Order: sequence, then C-alpha cells, then structure tokens
Amino acid sequence: MQISFAPSAQSTLGIEWELALVESDTYALAPRGEELLTALGDAPPSPFRREYMRHMVEIVTGVHTTVAGAAAELQEHHRTLDAEAGARGLRLLAAGTHPFAKAAEQATTSGERYARIKERSRYWADRLVICGTHVHVGVDSSAKALPIVHGLAVYLPHLLALSASSPFWEGEDSGYASQRTMLFQQLPSAGLPPAVTTWDEYEAYFADHVEVGIMSQTNEIRWDVRPSPTFGTIENRVLDGIPTVREVAALAGLTQCITEWMSRQLDDGRLLPRLAPWFVRENKWRAARYGLDAHVVLPGRRLRELALRDSLNVLLEDLLPIAAELSCSEELSFVAEMAARGPSYERQRRVYARTGSVTAVAAAAVRECRAGTPDFDGLTPPAAGAQDVPA
Repeated sequence: MQISFAPSAQSTLGIEWELALVESDTYALAPRGEELLTALGDAPPSPFRREYMRHMVEIVTGVHTTVAGAAAELQEHHRTLDAEAGARGLRLLAAGTHPFAKAAEQATTSGERYARIKERSRYWADRLVICGTHVHVGVDSSAKALPIVHGLAVYLPHLLALSASSPFWEGEDSGYASQRTMLFQQLPSAGLPPAVTTWDEYEAYFADHVEVGIMSQTNEIRWDVRPSPTFGTIENRVLDGIPTVREVAALAGLTQCITEWMSRQLDDGRLLPRLAPWFVRENKWRAARYGLDAHVVLPGRRLRELALRDSLNVLLEDLLPIAAELSCSEELSFVAEMAARGPSYERQRRVYARTGSVTAVAAAAVRECRAGTPDFDGLTPPAAGAQDVPA
C-alpha cells in the first residue's frame, strides 16, 4: 500500500493545542465543547476543532516558518476562544490531566471515530480525560521521516519532562510528573514507535493494520512521534497539555531545532543517534515518573546514564546555532528558564503544598492559561470573574 508524503518545506511548523473547558466558579470540567464550537464554527479551515471528550476543544494553527509566527496565531485564537467561553461562564485550562475530575463521570463527543475508540478500548477509553500538545515540523523527504522519528525518540524524555503537567489524577497526587503518559499508552496504537525504520516498512505496517481491520487512516497510528503523511511533517505527540502559549512556543522551538539538526545530519550522510528500544522505553517511563529529576540512558561511544537536567543543558547549548538560523533563540532560551524555575508539574505541586487544595491547583492553571505565561512565583492574581475555592 503506497502512502504519499506531502511536499513540505523543511522545518516549517504547525501546532495543535488541546484545552479543557471548566466552570468559572468551581473549576470542574464542563462538557460544553460542542456548544462552543457551534458558536465559533469548527468546519475546516476553522482553527477550532472538537476532540474526544465533550469538555475539550483543540486549537490548530496554520503552517509557519517561525515559532514566533505560530505562537502569535495560537495566542490570537486563544483570546477568541477565551472570550467565547467567558461569555458562557467558562474558563480554559491546559494541562495533561484535570486535577480532580472523576474520569468515569465525563462524556465523550459523538461521532463514529470516537465511538470506535470507546468500543475498542472500553475501560481505558473512559480514562482518556487527558489533553496533549502536538508539534508538526516539515521534512523535505519521506526518506528522512522514519530515521528522524527514531532519532527524536532519543530525546522524548527531555521533551516529555519539560511539558509534564499531569501530576494529579482524580484528586490525588499520582506520584508521576505525567500521569497522562501512563494513561494514553494503554491504547494499542499509542506509545513509542515500533521497529519501523524505512518508508517501505511504514507502508507495510499500515497495510497490515488495514487488512485486519484495526485501522483505516494513517492518523490512527498514535505513536509518541510519528510521520504525518498528509502534511509532510514529523509530529511530536509526547507532550502533555501545555499550560501557556509561551511554554508551547518554547517546546515547539526545541522540537523544530532537533528536527532541523537531524535533517542536516542525514543530508550530510551521517547516522542519527539511536538507542535500543528497551532503553527508549525506560527513559520515557523515568521522565513520566520523575520529570526533570530523572536520570536517563543516552547514546555515545558507550552508553551513559546522565541526569536529565545536565543532558538538557548540553542539548540546548548544541542547538544554539540552529536556533539562531531558525529565529527561535528566544524560545530556546526560555526552555532553560522553564527547567530552572519549574515545569507545570512542579508548579502544581507547589500550589498544592501551599493550599492543600486540588481546586486551587486547577484555579492556578486557569490563571496561567489566560495570562499566556507561566507563574513561576505563584503571584498571578485571580482571573476576572473567577474565584478560588479555599483549601
């Protein structure tokens, strides 16, 4: 089965950002996504899309040559969505999981595609009360797609730990930086990319799944990082729901820089870094569990176990020249600030330690989302029209 890889300019990018709707007074999930999208319009080319759960809305950008351009569009659409939500007594929350919602009480969106997911995965489908962020980066050849997919898998722990925003699940601290990761990988087509290393093998992989009735479209391949043939991109899907536009931009910039670096390596006839699948899996689990405090196994002349924070600093330093060429130096520098001052999972736990309230955790995430930048110091005033529920 032949799968065409759409023409795409190298290192162009687009972003898909999933958000949850919550009540402005209680911060409980509000299953009113379809109502909101009816008002805004969700038929392509609308930037607003429905998602698996009724409380979710997704913002999708167009194609951009710079991270700044994509972030500006994302911010504009967020303002539109926030205003429409606010008029209905709703607020927006972007995080891998909602801090206290009960999964079994949430409703799924109508539609054949979502009904298939629910029927096939049953218990785990009912636990997909999760949000993610997807970053597409253009690649100029299908021959590069699978090598870059597996190359990026080496750096998934860095990307996952920085985006991790789901420590709380159903009102309790899960002990994980990214509980969303543990939930989503229960779907059989999700998780780490398997040992598919060439475009021919990718086509055969998809054909096999079509033949036995598991899939009918390539977007049903839900790997953490995957080719997106329709757009001619590599899609980074490992990221949790990222709370603010500024953090989305930072991790989009990091994804863009790594992908561009790997593309150039391939152009020069060099091999990309690879790890044995068992180490890729271990690294992903460690990042989901411990976030930036994880130690990970990395390739080199010999295998090395390094502190994730230390290896991130080395990676950012190596990417500085490419970031300058791609005009995302500012975004890349903010990655370092995020690591130093605390990704969302750390900020959420700080709020809980101070208040003892998961409602306060949700309220803080809502305020950050509206402000568009992380509140590292816990000083952002409550959003207008919203009030915290005391611990």
